[in-house]
Amino acid sequence: MPSFDTVLEPNLVEVKNAVDQTAKEIGTRFDFKGSSARIEQKDKEVTLYGDSDFQIGQVMDILLGKLTKRSVDVRYVDRSAKIEKIGGDKVKQVLAVKNGIDSDTAKKIQSLIKQSKLKVQAAIQGDQVRISGKNRDDLQSVIRMLKDTDLGIDMQFTNYR
Repeated sequence: MPSFDTVLEPNLVEVKNAVDQTAKEIGTRFDFKGSSARIEQKDKEVTLYGDSDFQIGQVMDILLGKLTKRSVDVRYVDRSAKIEKIGGDKVKQVLAVKNGIDSDTAKKIQSLIKQSKLKVQAAIQGDQVRISGKNRDDLQSVIRMLKDTDLGIDMQFTNYR
């Protein structure tokens, strides 16, 4: 029975490259001279450091620009974290790099497929959604429909068999 998986996987190598380029630009820009502005990455977590909220915003803008140039969708970066004080007048913000489809989005995908009236089944398997059906054309229609709907994530379609 033909099937494919709907997943959410950022290219972590490109994310690392964008973080490295951002760190390099912070080191060379005049407006960051003498400040504590820097950026670090540990696994799927990017931490921004700065002297003020404004400076964190500037570092964030640089990072988002570098991610865009490296063809990484900026929706992978969860920017909802609060800026926290770390002593004195220094602040930091921890950004998570999203990996895997959360359960709410998976349920939305599943309900969209049910509403489409195509003869396919959607099964949530951890952080991905497996879609299977008897007809490959129906699977192609589901891929097209999911690409056209905006769920706030950049989905990839893998294991098409």
